[in-house]
Amino acid sequence: MAKKTGSGRSKAEPALGYSDGVRRLKQLGPERLYLLWGPEDYLREAFLNRLKSICLPEGEDSFSFRRFNGPDVDPVDLQNAVDAMPFLTERSFVELRDLAINSMGEAEAFLAAVRDIPDYCTVAIVLNTTTEPDGRLKLTKELRELATEIKFAVQPRDKLTTWVINHFTDAGKSVELEAAQHLLFVSGELMSRLLPEIEKIAAYAKGPKVTVQDVDSVASHIPEADVFVMTDYIAHRKFDSAMGVLSDLLSDKKNEPLTLLALLSGQIRRLYTARILMDRGQGVQKIMEFFKWHSDYPARKLYQAAQGYTLEQLRQDVLICVDAEYRAKTGSDDREMLIEAVSRIAAGEAYAQT
Repeated sequence: MAKKTGSGRSKAEPALGYSDGVRRLKQLGPERLYLLWGPEDYLREAFLNRLKSICLPEGEDSFSFRRFNGPDVDPVDLQNAVDAMPFLTERSFVELRDLAINSMGEAEAFLAAVRDIPDYCTVAIVLNTTTEPDGRLKLTKELRELATEIKFAVQPRDKLTTWVINHFTDAGKSVELEAAQHLLFVSGELMSRLLPEIEKIAAYAKGPKVTVQDVDSVASHIPEADVFVMTDYIAHRKFDSAMGVLSDLLSDKKNEPLTLLALLSGQIRRLYTARILMDRGQGVQKIMEFFKWHSDYPARKLYQAAQGYTLEQLRQDVLICVDAEYRAKTGSDDREMLIEAVSRIAAGEAYAQT
């Protein structure tokens, strides 16, 4: 069968979102090359399964389906998989998982294999959630011309809130709006992380309606939420509780002290910004606008937390964090720098240039 060049999109056209990707799939059917990436792996897998079901209605088999797992792929093996005729189905499907797309050693040979994909074949490049294609690279530039690119971004909070409510309903529970929003606040906004939390909370809740207390009792916290709780304890002069949160964060080996220090610095800056807006007579709506939040829940939480600090305190705290991050990145022990920064913030210590 004759080959055709990739359909792709113009250089100026941005990556599609999940909804637009699904709409395009319905309208045009499966295309020959896809570049799928972004942090929201739940939606990525949902789209990929939909695409596979159209290309391989009888399911994956050893004749018409090939999967290559990264970080590298042999261009010859890829070319052979692309050229292989489908058997007992109209299309073949090639899945490339977790490629090191930004450091590929045989980029030109890889491009040669995907430039002229037969019209009976679909190739899906599926990047892991932490990889973003480097737009400066020739490989990325050409892939974006050849492929249908879909970025699976974290969904807006208003849509996520509705999604959470619907999934609690599927689990046999109704849920207070405040509880649904609180779950997003403490457990994060990734659907794949939220699903097991919803199941766990629904099983735990004794009544027909899930409450904020139910969420607080069993929901797992992302580090960002714990850092917020820690700074909130400091604002309410509950210093032992704040240091307890810090101890728990540091005891979790998945948490890097330098990452926690960056989260602390970011939270202090948000508090500082909120305090500036408050002192100018602005409220929750202005905080939402400034941070481009679609929900007022995090804005309300930030507004309430900022009330426990003065503007001068937060100005000094910003400088404390800058000092700690600089020292951690220039040779000082990052764990000690984090502990010192939290201690200085809790003590209300004025920053002294050294």
